[in-house]
Order: sequence, then C-alpha cells, then structure tokens
Amino acid sequence: MKTRVGIIGATGYTGVELLRLLLHHPEVEVTALTSQKYAGLPIDHVFPSVMKYLRLQCEELNADQISKKTDFIFTAVPHKTAMETVPAFLQRGKRIVDLSADFRFQDPAVYERWYQKHTAPELLKEAVYGLPELHREKIREARVVGNPGCYPTGALIGLLPLIEKGMISFETIVVDSKSGVSGAGRDVVLDSLFCEVNEGVKAYKIFEHRHLPEIEQELSRLAQKKISVTFVPHLIPMDRGILTTLYVRLAQKWKTEEIWNIFQDTYEKEPFVRICPKGKLPSTKDVKGSNYCNIGVKVNEGDGRLVIVTAIDNLVKGASGEAVQNMNIMLGYPETMGLDVGPLWP
Repeated sequence: MKTRVGIIGATGYTGVELLRLLLHHPEVEVTALTSQKYAGLPIDHVFPSVMKYLRLQCEELNADQISKKTDFIFTAVPHKTAMETVPAFLQRGKRIVDLSADFRFQDPAVYERWYQKHTAPELLKEAVYGLPELHREKIREARVVGNPGCYPTGALIGLLPLIEKGMISFETIVVDSKSGVSGAGRDVVLDSLFCEVNEGVKAYKIFEHRHLPEIEQELSRLAQKKISVTFVPHLIPMDRGILTTLYVRLAQKWKTEEIWNIFQDTYEKEPFVRICPKGKLPSTKDVKGSNYCNIGVKVNEGDGRLVIVTAIDNLVKGASGEAVQNMNIMLGYPETMGLDVGPLWP
C-alpha cells in the first residue's frame, strides 16, 4: 500500500514543487492539499501543469479531516503558521517534514531573536535539522524534521568536510550567495517584481538574513565551538538556483588536488552531492530541476586561501527535493526514490 501524503500549503512555490516530485514517487499517493487562497478549487485549475496528473481539490486546513486520509505530512507554510500547525498533526500520530524555519533551531531564544515568539518550544528538543549529509541517522527516527533553508544547504555542504577535519580557520569564513527570485516566495512583493529585478544584481540583508543563525548553528555544533560567518546574500534575475562562493583560509598548506580528494572521499557515497572534475566549477544550470549539489574547489597555494563553489536548485535541494529526501529516510525508502531525475540543462 502506498504512503498517503498531505501537503499543507500546496500552492506556494515549495508546495507545488513538492507536488511535482511526489507525483512521480512510486510509493506515494498525494491525498490531501491545503490552500488558504485556493480552497475549493481543483489543483489543476491553480496549476495547469498538473492536468492529467492530479485533479485533487484544495481544501481548508482541518487537522482532523486531513489526518483521516494521510499517513505523512509536509508543511509548506510560512513561519509561525507551521508552529501552530505541526503539533496538531503530531498529536494525531503523523510524522512531518516542515519546510519553514519553525523547527530548525535547537535554542528557542535564537529562533525568537530572528523570527518571533515560539508557541511550541518543547518540540525543538526533538526536532531534527534535516540536512541528510549531516544528520541522516537522527532523521531516520525523527517524528518532525526541520527542513533546512536554501542558503544554508549550499553553504553547509560546501563547508562540512573542512569544519569536521579542522582544516580551516574558523575566524574568517565568508559565505557569498546569489539566489534566483523564487527564493522570495510566491506572494506579490515589490522587490520581487520583474521590473525591480530584471537586468540587475543586488546584495540584501547583510548581517540580517534569517538564514545566518542557521548556518552558524550547524557549523558550531559540528566544530563544538562557536563559529560566526560573514553571510552576504544577493538577488539575481533568474527564476531558480543558488550559487554560493565560500572564502576560507586553510590552517596549513594544501594543494587544490588534495582538497579535491578530501571532498571526493567525503561525499563519494552521498547520492546527491557531485564533485566537479578537477579544474571545473559548478553552474546553476547544471543542477536546475534536480536534487543535486555540485561542488568545485580552488586553492591559492601561495597564501593558503581556498575558494569553494556550490550550486543547487533552491526549490529542490534547497527545499522540496530535500524534503522528499528526508521523507524517504524517515520511511525507509531508497533515498533517491522519486528524486532520481537529471537536471533540466542542457
């Protein structure tokens, strides 16, 4: 029997991306979709791209009714809404992957500093941060997984091997990320309008972006000491994708080939991390529509500076694809199930 899945918040970008992936998952049946804005409408009226795939009607959020027809829940709703929704499904015995930030933080004080007061802080102790490359075994047993943010996914995968081995200075880590406009969500926002974004690139929320504490939490946990990073996000005029350039200083002299070998050895068995051939650097076009993270490295052997470049699709590996990957781990399915599709380019 297939796993019956509900998507809470199915008509945002991450919600419909979840739907796209799950419709091709051989062990899943999507049985419930909620939408505050489109309740009462068939999903193929909202997104004609799913015509002949699914004609399920969007409905209002009612935990009792949705629990009767689902086994597993994705919450793809805004911050605050998620923390009000997740407990209701946990009480009804459902396991959940939450795509908001509400269950990503261990310390409620950190969450409340960057977001708002948390109404379910007791759940933060058991919620697992859903980066499979770091917390796979904990994810396997979790009742609720806090799916990582898009920027942290690209940054953390690029830094984990070096932090774990203590190979870089923890004092001078710079994370420079450039994201497509879909990262801002599907709501109408002035700064995301075509005329505001097209033919321009801009930095924003320097030292203020809410993904900064998420990056620092996971790096500090791995290093077992407090790590602060300089995180500078940029908005660029494309639909989807994140290119992250990481600038670090090596603790001792290493050659590019030696660093490349370390990344290759670390991620050799990871199904969705690909190390670019020596001398090559990743592009967002090489991962578009896929759950892959591509990585390239280059050392300045004269002074020990290292640049790591990662590329992900912010809606897939940076959100919905990673959420499906987490569901697969939680339910004991092959990790690549429903995700083993190549990028859209060329």
